Amino acid sequence: MNHQTVIKSALKAAFPHTIPIFAGFWFLGITYGIYMRALGFGFAYPMVMSVVIFGGSLEFVAAEMLLSAFAPLQTFLVALMIQARHLFYGISMLDRFRGTGWKKFYLIFGMCDESFSINYSAAIPEGVDRGWFMFFVTLLNHFYWFSGAALGGIAGSLISFNLEGLDFVMTAMFVVIFLEQWLKEKRHNTALIGLAVSVVCLSVFGADSFLLPTMGCILCVLTAFRKPIERAGDTT
Repeated sequence: MNHQTVIKSALKAAFPHTIPIFAGFWFLGITYGIYMRALGFGFAYPMVMSVVIFGGSLEFVAAEMLLSAFAPLQTFLVALMIQARHLFYGISMLDRFRGTGWKKFYLIFGMCDESFSINYSAAIPEGVDRGWFMFFVTLLNHFYWFSGAALGGIAGSLISFNLEGLDFVMTAMFVVIFLEQWLKEKRHNTALIGLAVSVVCLSVFGADSFLLPTMGCILCVLTAFRKPIERAGDTT
C-alpha cells in the first residue's frame, strides 16, 4: 500500500466519526465569531484564535480577557484551570500516540474533548494506519471549529443586525454545561460545593475579581473532600 493510499484510507475511516461533531462545532463556532464581533473585534480575531487556541470555552473567556486589564499571571492561571483536564487526557493517550512520529506534536496540540473521545474509544478498521486516523480526527474537528468561527466573524462583519445581548452567550453556555452535568449526576455534592464557593468568593472579592479565587478554592475543597465524595458515588 503506497503512502497516498494510506493517507486516503485513514481520512475515509476518520471522517464518519467526526460528522456528529461537525454540527455542534459549527453552531458554537459561528456563535463565537459573532460574539467576538459583538465585543468589537475584527473578523480576523476569531479566525486566528480558533487556530491558535482551539480551546472552546477558553476562547470565550479569552475574548473577555482581551478587553480587561493586562494581567498575564491571572490569564495563565485561568487558562490552566479551565483546560487542566487535558493533562489527564494526555496521560491516557501516551501509549496511543507512541510511534506516530511528527504527527504526535499536532495530536497533542489539537486534542479537545471530542477528539480525545474518538481517538481513545474508536475501533480503527484493520489496515488503517493508527497515527493517520487520529491525525485526521483531530484535523477535521479543528477545521470544523475554525470554519465556524471564521464564518461567524465574517457574517458579523458583513451582515448588519442587532447584537445587543449577544455577550450573554458565554454565560448561557456555562449555564447549559452546568445543567447538563447536574442532570447526569445522581448526587449533586460537587455542584453544590461549586455554587457555595462561588457565592462566598463573589461576596468577598467582588464581581471583577472573584473568578480566580473561586476556581482555586473549588480545586482545594474538592481535593480535600475527594474521598468522601467518591465514597458517596458522586460524578466529578
